Amino acid sequence: MNTDRGVLDVGSFEFECGESIEQLDLAYEAYGEFDGDNAVLVCHALTGSAHVAGGHDRSDTGGQARAWWDTIVGPGKAIDTNDYYVVCVNDPGSCYGSTGPASENPATGEPYGLEFPPVTVGDWTRAQRRALDALGVGRLHAVTGGSVGGMNVLEWAKRYPDDVRRVAPIATAARLDAQCLALDAIASRAITSDPNWNGGDYYDDEPPYDGMALARMIGHVMYLSKESMDAKFGRRAAGRDALSDTPPAEVSGGFFPYRDVEAYLDYNGRKFVDRFDPNAYLYILAAMDDYDLSEGYDSDGEALGAFTGEAMVMSFTGDWHFTIGQAEWLAESFREANVEVAHHVVESGYGHDAFLVESEHVGPPLADFLDRGIEGRAVTDTDEDIEAVGTVQTDGFSD
Repeated sequence: MNTDRGVLDVGSFEFECGESIEQLDLAYEAYGEFDGDNAVLVCHALTGSAHVAGGHDRSDTGGQARAWWDTIVGPGKAIDTNDYYVVCVNDPGSCYGSTGPASENPATGEPYGLEFPPVTVGDWTRAQRRALDALGVGRLHAVTGGSVGGMNVLEWAKRYPDDVRRVAPIATAARLDAQCLALDAIASRAITSDPNWNGGDYYDDEPPYDGMALARMIGHVMYLSKESMDAKFGRRAAGRDALSDTPPAEVSGGFFPYRDVEAYLDYNGRKFVDRFDPNAYLYILAAMDDYDLSEGYDSDGEALGAFTGEAMVMSFTGDWHFTIGQAEWLAESFREANVEVAHHVVESGYGHDAFLVESEHVGPPLADFLDRGIEGRAVTDTDEDIEAVGTVQTDGFSD
């Protein structure tokens, strides 16, 4: 697979908050050959990077060891790099090669920390447009991505409606609901209440590892369904190796078991702190929390009103982070905008992360949508009268 990766200097950049930086660097990876009409932009999720494909090749990937959508992007795969020129850009504010809080502030020679401007999903979209311009890519054949990357996809349809033919937002919504906002708030507090956070100025000392690990544990609970957690862990006690590595809470005096699910969370929390900057996590989490498709418009449908291409919304039955009801709300918003749209529902008990791990369900409809639009043979549309639609959007969130 022909792969091009690097960092683009797109010059000075003014963020939506009104603050500017002198130089914005954007890490990117591109796969395949560009023929002027076959570019597909992939938008990564919360802690993803530009390293979307290419297996375990970790050279120059900013620290992300494994390609996060390697089962979907590549030769002969759903997003076939024999046919498409696939581009992924690391979001501003992240820590995988693009400029963010951990980057050096040229004015001080020190990391930006909290002096880095607040970032929004709109900033990511504008930065991607700048990166594509630098790569010589004009109109896109398609934009796709999952979770907050799906919000990024929606922003493309809203902000650059003439620049993309097809959009495929996956496992996402027009905005977060109150429960997810609450859990994100707890994750943020876990980081900022860690004594080592030091107001975001920890780069010369010990980072807030404990708080960061707790924040990631909350994330993992959000990404799995009750069904998948019961099947994977149940109430089993962890094995002897796990006990020796992370002992049970001291309050129990060893009386209560250290459970398999606890060992899973502890392991993933520890692993995460070695690869992601806590300030970057706070910035990107805040960008997701802040996103509202209808901002500046009277409704979500009006926000999408200038888009004239096709859309496929994909959701998963076991996903309580972004529900099928929220996805149907999106599909109905596209219909309100007179956009040809299909809502493809995947029967899955896995949870939110199904879009990353269940390629056998995600790949066929995505491939057919890229090839033939909503008429693709594997693309199915739901009954428009999904009962959950009326319960997922309250008056405070509908427009």
